[in-house]
Amino acid sequence: MKKKGYGFHAGGNGTKKNLQFVGVNGGYETTSSEDTSCEDSPSEGDAESETERRAGGLEPTQEEGGGESKGYFPSRCKPSEDFLADCQLLSQHLSEIRTTSDKHLRHVLSTVCQEWFRVSSRKSSSPEAVAAYLQALGAIQPQLLEAVVNLADRNGNTALHYSVSHSNFPIAKLLLDTGVCRLDLPNRAGYTAVMLTPLAAAETSEDMAVVMRLLKEGDVNVRAAQGGQTALMLGVSHEREDMVRALLSCQADVNLQDEQGTTALMVACRQGNADMVRLLLAQPGCQLALTDKDGDSALSLAQRSARGDIAALLRRAQHGPSASA
Repeated sequence: MKKKGYGFHAGGNGTKKNLQFVGVNGGYETTSSEDTSCEDSPSEGDAESETERRAGGLEPTQEEGGGESKGYFPSRCKPSEDFLADCQLLSQHLSEIRTTSDKHLRHVLSTVCQEWFRVSSRKSSSPEAVAAYLQALGAIQPQLLEAVVNLADRNGNTALHYSVSHSNFPIAKLLLDTGVCRLDLPNRAGYTAVMLTPLAAAETSEDMAVVMRLLKEGDVNVRAAQGGQTALMLGVSHEREDMVRALLSCQADVNLQDEQGTTALMVACRQGNADMVRLLLAQPGCQLALTDKDGDSALSLAQRSARGDIAALLRRAQHGPSASA
């Protein structure tokens, strides 16, 4: 049965992809004008084209990429004196850093940005290293810590985007623990780190605790700039029942519609996932009569897919809240 893909995709072809292939190159500028961004890093030159082919833009430059900050840190878990000196300089110019034309200052920002993403935003990033950098940044100036934690690369992705994408929940927790990490910053395609959460792999109870914190502290009902999908739709599409349950427990709106009018229930019906349909029908206020732009309802989609069992579930649900149990 053909499914309507709600994977993150940049090219609009509907291809479902793994989490690290999220649609971060869709050409949408971040909706926040307050972020400090790293337009020239961490993806530069050949490294950028390779990583974008490999990871849709959600992969910082690898060490072999020839970045300018190579000499920054002799120890993986301790910021170098050069890095700290550059951060001291930035801390004195935070109010002008986004608009400055000073070439030296912009170079310092670029190298600090590369270093931060190298330490914080790889699949293999070390929580111990990130903790050391966060402590050092906070010791220089709290405002500097906030600026660096929320740095965005040229695709609008922050360290939180990357840590969630890589299911590196210990680092996500460290970022949240700073108290200054902004969960609802969208990347260029309009996806927040919270929206990536339903596709991450929470393998331990500690991981799941971070997931719940992300969903409670962020906006679970934000809609992506590309297509208007919600985190709930993405979780349903990828058949992540554990994440769908978590989202629903954090007040994810089951009736939100994307740009085509599709709801999470319609996604489940189109995919023929009866268990997911039952779960969504059990939510108070789930509206079965909603239709998409083609005039289809969840019931008509189930009938078209020749899923009589799901159609029966929907008909029973129309006659009482207990029918879907």
